[in-house]
Amino acid sequence: MRAVRESVDAVADVLDRADHAVAVVPVRRDRVWMGALARSDLVFNLCEGVEGVSRLEYQVAAVVELWGLPMTGTSARTIALCHRKSTLNALLSRHGLPVPDWCEVSAPSNPCAVSMPAIVKPAEEDASIGIDQRSVVTTRAELRDRVEEMRARFGRVIAQRYVAGREFNVGFVGDEALPVSEIDFTNMPSDAWPIVSFAAKWEPDSAEDLGTQPVCPAQVDPDLADRILHVARSAWMAVDGHGYGRVDLRLDDRGTPWILEVNPCPDASPNAGLANMARAHGWSYDDLVLRIVDAALAAHAARTTPAGVH
Repeated sequence: MRAVRESVDAVADVLDRADHAVAVVPVRRDRVWMGALARSDLVFNLCEGVEGVSRLEYQVAAVVELWGLPMTGTSARTIALCHRKSTLNALLSRHGLPVPDWCEVSAPSNPCAVSMPAIVKPAEEDASIGIDQRSVVTTRAELRDRVEEMRARFGRVIAQRYVAGREFNVGFVGDEALPVSEIDFTNMPSDAWPIVSFAAKWEPDSAEDLGTQPVCPAQVDPDLADRILHVARSAWMAVDGHGYGRVDLRLDDRGTPWILEVNPCPDASPNAGLANMARAHGWSYDDLVLRIVDAALAAHAARTTPAGVH
Protein backbone atom coordinates (compact mmCIF):
# COMPACT_ATOMS: atom_id res chain seq x y z
CA MET A 1 0.00 0.00 0.00
CA ARG A 2 1.42 3.36 -1.06
CA ALA A 3 0.35 5.09 2.17
CA VAL A 4 2.38 2.61 4.23
CA ARG A 5 5.47 3.24 2.12
CA GLU A 6 5.02 7.00 2.54
CA SER A 7 4.91 6.52 6.30
CA VAL A 8 8.06 4.37 6.20
CA ASP A 9 9.91 6.98 4.14
CA ALA A 10 8.83 9.81 6.45
CA VAL A 11 9.96 7.99 9.60
CA ALA A 12 13.23 6.97 7.96
CA ASP A 13 13.93 10.60 7.04
CA VAL A 14 13.43 11.70 10.66
CA LEU A 15 15.73 9.00 11.99
CA ASP A 16 18.33 9.82 9.36
CA ARG A 17 18.27 13.51 10.36
CA ALA A 18 18.82 12.38 13.96
CA ASP A 19 22.01 10.57 12.84
CA HIS A 20 20.63 7.05 13.17
CA ALA A 21 21.70 4.45 10.62
CA VAL A 22 18.45 3.33 9.00
CA ALA A 23 17.63 0.19 7.01
CA VAL A 24 14.18 -0.24 5.50
CA VAL A 25 13.26 -3.92 5.62
CA PRO A 26 10.14 -5.23 3.83
CA VAL A 27 8.47 -8.21 5.51
CA ARG A 28 7.57 -11.20 3.36
CA ARG A 29 6.81 -14.85 3.98
CA ASP A 30 10.28 -15.82 2.72
CA ARG A 31 11.74 -14.90 6.14
CA VAL A 32 14.75 -13.17 4.57
CA TRP A 33 13.80 -10.07 6.56
CA MET A 34 14.64 -11.86 9.81
CA GLY A 35 18.34 -11.71 8.99
CA ALA A 36 18.22 -7.93 9.29
CA LEU A 37 17.23 -8.25 12.94
CA ALA A 38 20.70 -9.52 13.84
CA ARG A 39 22.11 -6.16 12.70
CA SER A 40 19.50 -4.01 14.47
CA ASP A 41 19.58 -2.09 17.74
CA LEU A 42 15.91 -1.10 17.51
CA VAL A 43 13.00 -1.99 15.25
CA PHE A 44 10.62 0.81 14.28
CA ASN A 45 7.61 -1.37 13.59
CA LEU A 46 5.50 0.04 10.75
CA CYS A 47 4.25 -3.35 9.57
CA GLU A 48 0.57 -3.38 8.53
CA GLY A 49 0.53 -7.04 7.52
CA VAL A 50 2.39 -9.62 5.45
CA GLU A 51 1.75 -9.75 1.70
CA GLY A 52 -1.59 -8.02 2.16
CA VAL A 53 -2.77 -10.11 5.11
CA SER A 54 -3.20 -7.71 8.03
CA ARG A 55 -4.00 -10.54 10.49
CA LEU A 56 -0.31 -11.54 10.34
CA GLU A 57 0.87 -8.18 11.70
CA TYR A 58 1.10 -9.44 15.26
CA GLN A 59 3.30 -12.35 14.21
CA VAL A 60 5.97 -9.96 12.93
CA ALA A 61 5.99 -8.19 16.29
CA ALA A 62 6.21 -11.58 18.02
CA VAL A 63 9.35 -12.48 16.06
CA VAL A 64 11.00 -9.20 17.06
CA GLU A 65 10.09 -9.88 20.69
CA LEU A 66 11.54 -13.37 20.42
CA TRP A 67 14.83 -11.83 19.31
CA GLY A 68 14.71 -9.60 22.40
CA LEU A 69 15.05 -6.32 20.49
CA PRO A 70 13.60 -2.94 21.44
CA MET A 71 10.54 -2.31 19.25
CA THR A 72 8.30 0.70 18.86
CA GLY A 73 4.61 0.40 19.54
CA THR A 74 2.75 -2.24 21.46
CA SER A 75 3.44 -5.90 22.11
CA ALA A 76 2.41 -8.70 19.77
CA ARG A 77 -0.18 -9.71 22.35
CA THR A 78 -1.83 -6.28 22.30
CA ILE A 79 -1.80 -6.12 18.50
CA ALA A 80 -3.44 -9.56 18.28
CA LEU A 81 -6.01 -8.64 20.93
CA CYS A 82 -7.04 -5.40 19.24
CA HIS A 83 -7.37 -7.11 15.86
CA ARG A 84 -9.84 -9.62 17.30
CA LYS A 85 -12.81 -7.36 17.81
CA SER A 86 -15.05 -9.73 19.75
CA THR A 87 -12.25 -10.54 22.20
CA LEU A 88 -11.41 -6.86 22.55
CA ASN A 89 -15.04 -5.87 23.13
CA ALA A 90 -15.48 -8.61 25.71
CA LEU A 91 -12.36 -7.50 27.57
CA LEU A 92 -13.39 -3.84 27.58
CA SER A 93 -16.90 -4.74 28.73
CA ARG A 94 -15.47 -6.86 31.54
CA HIS A 95 -13.57 -3.77 32.69
CA GLY A 96 -16.88 -1.91 32.87
CA LEU A 97 -16.13 0.28 29.87
CA PRO A 98 -18.82 1.47 27.43
CA VAL A 99 -18.86 -0.69 24.28
CA PRO A 100 -21.86 -0.71 21.90
CA ASP A 101 -23.60 -4.09 21.97
CA TRP A 102 -22.30 -6.50 19.34
CA CYS A 103 -22.36 -10.08 18.19
CA GLU A 104 -19.95 -12.17 16.15
CA VAL A 105 -21.37 -14.09 13.21
CA SER A 106 -19.27 -17.04 12.10
CA ALA A 107 -22.00 -19.18 10.48
CA PRO A 108 -25.43 -18.57 8.89
CA SER A 109 -27.06 -20.42 11.78
CA ASN A 110 -25.59 -18.01 14.33
CA PRO A 111 -28.37 -15.51 15.08
CA CYS A 112 -27.56 -11.85 15.66
CA ALA A 113 -29.87 -9.79 17.84
CA VAL A 114 -27.87 -6.55 17.71
CA SER A 115 -29.85 -3.30 17.85
CA MET A 116 -30.60 -1.34 14.67
CA PRO A 117 -29.07 0.53 12.97
CA ALA A 118 -25.92 -1.58 13.07
CA ILE A 119 -22.51 -1.56 11.45
CA VAL A 120 -21.01 -4.78 10.05
CA LYS A 121 -17.22 -5.20 10.21
CA PRO A 122 -14.63 -7.91 9.66
CA ALA A 123 -13.91 -9.48 13.02
CA GLU A 124 -10.13 -9.63 12.58
CA GLU A 125 -9.05 -6.59 10.54
CA ASP A 126 -8.09 -2.99 11.23
CA ALA A 127 -7.41 0.25 9.31
CA SER A 128 -11.10 0.30 8.22
CA ILE A 129 -10.55 -2.67 5.91
CA GLY A 130 -13.97 -3.89 4.78
CA ILE A 131 -15.77 -0.71 5.89
CA ASP A 132 -17.77 1.21 3.29
CA GLN A 133 -21.13 2.96 3.04
CA ARG A 134 -23.00 -0.36 2.86
CA SER A 135 -21.52 -1.38 6.21
CA VAL A 136 -24.31 0.44 8.08
CA VAL A 137 -27.61 -1.44 7.92
CA THR A 138 -31.04 -0.47 9.17
CA THR A 139 -33.14 -3.64 8.75
CA ARG A 140 -32.74 -7.33 9.57
CA ALA A 141 -32.80 -8.15 5.86
CA GLU A 142 -29.96 -5.71 5.16
CA LEU A 143 -28.06 -7.13 8.13
CA ARG A 144 -28.42 -10.69 6.87
CA ASP A 145 -27.32 -9.77 3.34
CA ARG A 146 -24.33 -7.72 4.46
CA VAL A 147 -23.19 -10.37 6.92
CA GLU A 148 -23.26 -13.04 4.22
CA GLU A 149 -21.35 -10.81 1.80
CA MET A 150 -18.71 -10.05 4.42
CA ARG A 151 -18.43 -13.66 5.56
CA ALA A 152 -17.60 -14.65 1.99
CA ARG A 153 -14.75 -12.12 1.97
CA PHE A 154 -13.45 -12.26 5.53
CA GLY A 155 -14.81 -15.36 7.22
CA ARG A 156 -15.63 -13.97 10.66
CA VAL A 157 -17.60 -10.74 11.01
CA ILE A 158 -19.21 -8.78 13.79
CA ALA A 159 -22.34 -6.67 13.80
CA GLN A 160 -22.38 -3.81 16.30
CA ARG A 161 -24.92 -1.19 17.30
CA TYR A 162 -24.28 1.99 15.33
CA VAL A 163 -23.78 5.01 17.57
CA ALA A 164 -24.96 8.21 15.92
CA GLY A 165 -23.05 11.22 17.21
CA ARG A 166 -19.75 13.04 17.30
CA GLU A 167 -16.59 10.95 16.78
CA PHE A 168 -13.39 11.52 18.74
CA ASN A 169 -9.85 10.15 18.79
CA VAL A 170 -7.35 10.14 21.64
CA GLY A 171 -3.69 9.39 20.95
CA PHE A 172 -1.08 8.11 23.39
CA VAL A 173 2.71 8.26 23.16
CA GLY A 174 4.53 6.66 26.06
CA ASP A 175 2.62 7.67 29.18
CA GLU A 176 1.38 10.90 27.61
CA ALA A 177 -2.11 11.53 26.24
CA LEU A 178 -2.34 13.87 23.27
CA PRO A 179 -5.14 16.45 22.82
CA VAL A 180 -8.58 15.08 21.97
CA SER A 181 -9.30 15.21 18.24
CA GLU A 182 -12.70 15.20 16.51
CA ILE A 183 -13.69 13.96 13.06
CA ASP A 184 -15.62 16.73 11.29
CA PHE A 185 -18.28 15.15 9.05
CA THR A 186 -19.67 18.49 7.84
CA ASN A 187 -18.55 17.97 4.24
CA MET A 188 -19.64 14.34 4.00
CA PRO A 189 -22.05 13.81 1.06
CA SER A 190 -25.63 14.28 2.25
CA ASP A 191 -26.62 10.73 1.32
CA ALA A 192 -23.63 9.13 3.10
CA TRP A 193 -23.33 7.71 6.59
CA PRO A 194 -20.85 9.73 8.70
CA ILE A 195 -18.30 6.96 9.21
CA VAL A 196 -14.54 6.67 8.73
CA SER A 197 -14.50 4.14 5.91
CA PHE A 198 -11.61 2.57 4.02
CA ALA A 199 -12.01 5.26 1.34
CA ALA A 200 -11.88 7.97 4.00
CA LYS A 201 -8.57 6.64 5.32
CA TRP A 202 -6.79 5.45 2.21
CA GLU A 203 -8.21 7.22 -0.87
CA PRO A 204 -6.89 10.82 -0.85
CA ASP A 205 -9.31 13.46 -2.16
CA SER A 206 -12.20 11.01 -2.35
CA ALA A 207 -15.58 12.35 -1.21
CA GLU A 208 -15.29 10.39 2.04
CA ASP A 209 -11.73 11.56 2.65
CA LEU A 210 -12.79 15.20 2.21
CA GLY A 211 -15.83 14.55 4.40
CA THR A 212 -13.86 13.24 7.38
CA GLN A 213 -11.50 16.01 8.41
CA PRO A 214 -9.82 15.92 11.85
CA VAL A 215 -10.14 18.94 14.11
CA CYS A 216 -7.57 19.06 16.90
CA PRO A 217 -7.90 20.14 19.59
CA ALA A 218 -11.59 19.22 19.51
CA GLN A 219 -14.00 22.01 20.37
CA VAL A 220 -15.38 20.51 23.57
CA ASP A 221 -15.80 21.79 27.10
CA PRO A 222 -13.25 20.67 29.71
CA ASP A 223 -15.68 18.30 31.45
CA LEU A 224 -16.45 16.42 28.23
CA ALA A 225 -12.78 16.33 27.29
CA ASP A 226 -11.98 14.80 30.68
CA ARG A 227 -14.69 12.15 30.25
CA ILE A 228 -13.47 11.23 26.78
CA LEU A 229 -9.88 11.08 27.97
CA HIS A 230 -10.80 8.96 31.01
CA VAL A 231 -12.61 6.34 28.90
CA ALA A 232 -9.85 6.33 26.28
CA ARG A 233 -7.06 5.95 28.83
CA SER A 234 -8.98 3.20 30.64
CA ALA A 235 -9.34 1.31 27.35
CA TRP A 236 -5.65 1.79 26.52
CA MET A 237 -4.66 0.46 29.94
CA ALA A 238 -7.07 -2.47 29.66
CA VAL A 239 -5.24 -3.77 26.57
CA ASP A 240 -1.83 -3.16 28.20
CA GLY A 241 -1.17 -0.41 25.68
CA HIS A 242 2.28 1.13 25.58
CA GLY A 243 4.54 2.77 23.02
CA TYR A 244 1.93 4.61 20.99
CA GLY A 245 -1.68 4.09 20.02
CA ARG A 246 -5.09 5.64 19.44
CA VAL A 247 -8.56 5.07 20.84
CA ASP A 248 -11.63 5.96 18.74
CA LEU A 249 -14.93 6.84 20.41
CA ARG A 250 -18.41 8.14 19.62
CA LEU A 251 -20.59 10.35 21.80
CA ASP A 252 -24.28 9.49 22.07
CA ASP A 253 -27.12 11.95 22.70
CA ARG A 254 -26.78 11.40 26.46
CA GLY A 255 -23.12 12.40 26.45
CA THR A 256 -21.72 8.89 26.91
CA PRO A 257 -18.45 8.21 25.05
CA TRP A 258 -18.64 4.71 23.49
CA ILE A 259 -15.46 2.89 22.47
CA LEU A 260 -15.33 1.98 18.79
CA GLU A 261 -11.77 0.76 18.35
CA VAL A 262 -8.43 0.54 20.12
CA ASN A 263 -5.64 0.99 17.59
CA PRO A 264 -2.12 -0.15 18.48
CA CYS A 265 0.62 1.28 16.23
CA PRO A 266 -1.73 3.55 14.22
CA ASP A 267 -0.71 5.35 11.03
CA ALA A 268 2.44 7.34 11.87
CA SER A 269 2.68 9.35 8.65
CA PRO A 270 3.07 13.15 8.80
CA ASN A 271 -0.55 13.84 7.78
CA ALA A 272 -2.21 11.16 9.89
CA GLY A 273 -4.33 11.75 12.95
CA LEU A 274 -1.58 10.94 15.45
CA ALA A 275 0.76 13.51 13.90
CA ASN A 276 -2.02 16.11 13.92
CA MET A 277 -2.62 15.46 17.62
CA ALA A 278 1.12 15.73 18.28
CA ARG A 279 1.28 19.12 16.54
CA ALA A 280 -1.65 20.35 18.64
CA HIS A 281 0.41 19.24 21.64
CA GLY A 282 3.32 21.41 20.53
CA TRP A 283 5.46 18.66 18.99
CA SER A 284 6.91 18.67 15.51
CA TYR A 285 6.72 15.52 13.42
CA ASP A 286 10.37 14.85 14.23
CA ASP A 287 9.54 15.19 17.94
CA LEU A 288 6.76 12.62 17.59
CA VAL A 289 8.95 10.03 15.86
CA LEU A 290 11.82 10.46 18.31
CA ARG A 291 9.49 10.29 21.31
CA ILE A 292 8.12 7.02 19.96
CA VAL A 293 11.72 5.75 19.80
CA ASP A 294 12.39 6.96 23.35
CA ALA A 295 9.25 5.20 24.59
CA ALA A 296 10.40 1.95 22.97
CA LEU A 297 13.84 2.16 24.53
CA ALA A 298 12.39 2.97 27.96
CA ALA A 299 9.93 0.06 27.77
CA HIS A 300 12.69 -2.32 26.70
CA ALA A 301 14.92 -1.18 29.55
CA ALA A 302 12.09 -1.69 32.04
CA ARG A 303 11.50 -5.24 30.75
CA THR A 304 15.15 -6.25 30.77
CA THR A 305 16.44 -4.59 33.95
CA PRO A 306 16.54 -7.08 36.84
CA ALA A 307 14.35 -6.26 39.82
CA GLY A 308 16.12 -4.03 42.30
CA VAL A 309 18.66 -2.75 39.78
CA HIS A 310 18.49 0.95 38.87
